[in-house]
Amino acid sequence: MDFRAAAAAIEDNLIALRREIHRFPEVGLHLPKTQAAVLAALEGLPLEITLGETSTSVTAVLRGGRPGPVVLLRADMDALPVTEENDADYVSQHVGTMHACGHDMHTAGLVGAARLLAARQADLAGDVVFMFQPGEEGGDGAKHMIAEGVLDAAGRRADAAYGLHVMSDRLPRGIVTTRPGPMMAAIAGLSVNVVGKGGHGSRPHTTLDPIPVAAEIVTALQTLVTRRFSVFEPIVITVGTFHAGTRHNIIPDNARFEASVRTFSEAALAQVEAESVRLAEGIAAAHGLTAEVAFVREDPATVNDPAEAAFVAATARDLFGDDRYVEMADPATGSEDFSRVLEAVPGSYMFYGASVHDDPREAASNHSPRAAFDDSVLADGAALLAELTGRRMARD
Repeated sequence: MDFRAAAAAIEDNLIALRREIHRFPEVGLHLPKTQAAVLAALEGLPLEITLGETSTSVTAVLRGGRPGPVVLLRADMDALPVTEENDADYVSQHVGTMHACGHDMHTAGLVGAARLLAARQADLAGDVVFMFQPGEEGGDGAKHMIAEGVLDAAGRRADAAYGLHVMSDRLPRGIVTTRPGPMMAAIAGLSVNVVGKGGHGSRPHTTLDPIPVAAEIVTALQTLVTRRFSVFEPIVITVGTFHAGTRHNIIPDNARFEASVRTFSEAALAQVEAESVRLAEGIAAAHGLTAEVAFVREDPATVNDPAEAAFVAATARDLFGDDRYVEMADPATGSEDFSRVLEAVPGSYMFYGASVHDDPREAASNHSPRAAFDDSVLADGAALLAELTGRRMARD
């Protein structure tokens, strides 16, 4: 199956679709315009299509000509609440909303893979599930789709799952990378409200000042990382908000902060949860105050099956040449809800260079209002997803 040549033949259509989606970005779980664009692009293909009930997801199943494994391919479709600062002729028409993470590229690429595989339907020894997912950016769209049966959409559980994420920086254009084991971090939110007793700033001894106590907890959280965990177990705790008081001469009743917690293993996440809660409550109690602590888990770690990651690497090298695959040295500290798919199905996530700059170090990063992605990588991205599917079916 020469998927690269077939993808090149539909490249203009994929670029047009990507730019249409880019012009009209939507945020969250409900993306009616994006869903309509996907459905229009899939029209006429021999697909069994199911729409989401709790979101505007699209699940499409392609039945191969012969029995075999079920392969799931996923693309996220949602944008970010970011005002675009690029000047392309397809710039976002929705002020305050932008495809700053390349999900428009993912969506168009998966449509391309669907077209490529549908054209070879009779040759496929297995079924394909195309997972068009909203709500990756904080909406836990994967969880919604899994609850509605996407992993079993072909009639039985998928045997393998693959997802591809473009990068506006970090990687040279056209380079594919992945790694076995942990690929991206788990994320949780830590919220602490230190409750004291306010009063006049001139008489702090008559109050229970929550601000220095909250500040002490913030500092102690960093010590927790370096003194309670091995240096070989990466932990990142970042305090992103801190709120207290109304005037410089008033000691408030409470001080609040929120932090993100990232780990690469369930054991480390469980330990951070237990020890951060104990630490915050203990420091507050030592000063005669109380701490109201909430630890909320969001996405688990994205962990690639080692055999599937090796399969992705071998396939990318065969398809594009050795110079277009680079082994990923370290996991990324960002998070991704495709992790929920990989908890249930062996598979691999991968990154794909789409920088508009020859030197990606000069490029704006994903999530930046100036993030930009090169359309020229779209066809090869679609071909890679199709090639992975065909080869994975041939393995069984």
